[in-house]
Parts: sequence; structure tokens; C-alpha cells
Amino acid sequence: STFLAPIFNNFSDGFLFFTEKAAWWFHFVGILFFMNYLYYSKHLHIILAFPSTWYANLEKKGKFNNLESVTKEIKLMMDPNADPYAAPAEGEAEVPSKFGAEDVFDLNQVQLLNAYSCTECGRCTSVCPANITGKKLSPRLILMKTRDRLEEVGRNIDKNGSFVDDGKKLLNDYITKEELWACTTCNACTEACPVLLDPLSIIFEMRRFLVMEQSAAPQELNLMMTNVENNAAPWQYNQADRLNWAND
Repeated sequence: STFLAPIFNNFSDGFLFFTEKAAWWFHFVGILFFMNYLYYSKHLHIILAFPSTWYANLEKKGKFNNLESVTKEIKLMMDPNADPYAAPAEGEAEVPSKFGAEDVFDLNQVQLLNAYSCTECGRCTSVCPANITGKKLSPRLILMKTRDRLEEVGRNIDKNGSFVDDGKKLLNDYITKEELWACTTCNACTEACPVLLDPLSIIFEMRRFLVMEQSAAPQELNLMMTNVENNAAPWQYNQADRLNWAND
């Protein structure tokens, strides 16, 4: 201000007063304009980061949700006294019509909010071991592609009044199987995110759809799951031989 003061010494008080008021109103109107423009710009994450952080998953990293319907089936298998034909108890959750997520309609509200809250800083991708080793996966792109699909669905609804099938899905048309199976579920991306976003949850739900709805898991994973089903272990050997190692 010491260096600028001489510049304004020769101006009248009226001119300085007018300049101050004009600058104040310009600043005020500019803020109002930006706040309205915010919803249509890439800066929307500035607002959505707050609710997204509020609803962030605070469970231990790597803890996934078990499907209640699947858990029930396993308990029935393990309980010799259970009646598999018994009527469901009152208030018991119904079997979902679809397992996992194929499109944005199958994701929950927090996952969709995460897609719009991403600041695109790239911290998640920079620490992703799959991306570092040259794999196609980028956690940041998972969120960005989810957002792109959401916006396309929104334009579809605006145009037709309700969603009309456009022949596209989030899976394959936006996010490929190669990206999904490249993930090691190490949670490095969720640890690195400054606003606690969780791209891994989207990857996990889409994997769940591939496995439980399409049986489209990689051959190695299918072999492991077959062994677990038949031998109660991921290795292919007879259950009677499981304790042979103890004889050594």
C-alpha cells in the first residue's frame, strides 16, 4: 500500500469513493455469478466435497459389506437343523433383483456423490500400484467415467422425460473389465484421497456383478472359487488330506 498510495494522491475524494464502491459491487456480483455458475462447472466439487466427506465410509480399510441374502444361504448350508423352505421372517430383507452394479442406476447415492466430488487431483492414481506398474486402471478415471455416464443419463432424462434405454452401460462402455480386474483392492487410493472418496467401492460392486451375475471372473479366480466350493480351501486337494502337513 505504501507504493500504491502516491498513485491515488492526485485523485479527488469523490473519484476514490466511486472507485471503492464500484470495486466492491464488482466483487460482490462476481461472487454471486460464480456461485450460480458453480453448479454447471468443473468446480462443483467445491460444494459437494462437504457432504461427500460427511457420508464417507469410516469403517476399516478393506472391510467390504456382505450381502445379507448370501450370508443367509451360507448359514442355512452350515446349520443342519435349518429349514431351507421356511417362510422369511417378518421384516427380513428380500433377495435383491441384481447383485453388484452394471450401470449407475445400481450404485448407491454416496458412490454417485463421490463421482461429482472428485477434484481430479490424481493423488489416487499416483499411488495406485496397478497404475504404477503400467496397468490400465486409474482410480481417478473410475470416478470421472462414472460421472460422465451420470451426465449422459441426465441428458437422456431431460430430453425424454424419463430414461430411455440408450444401449449403453457403465460396464464395458465406460469402464472395462481389464480396469476392474487390475485392481488389487489395496485401498491406497482411498487412503490418498483428500476428501475421503472411495473409487474402490465402485470397482468392487462392478466386480460383484461380473462374478455373481455373469460368471465372468478370470479363469484363475474361477478355479479358486471352485476349489473353495468343493474343498473348502482355495487349493485343489482332497479335504481328507488337509491335515497331512501336521504329520511332518
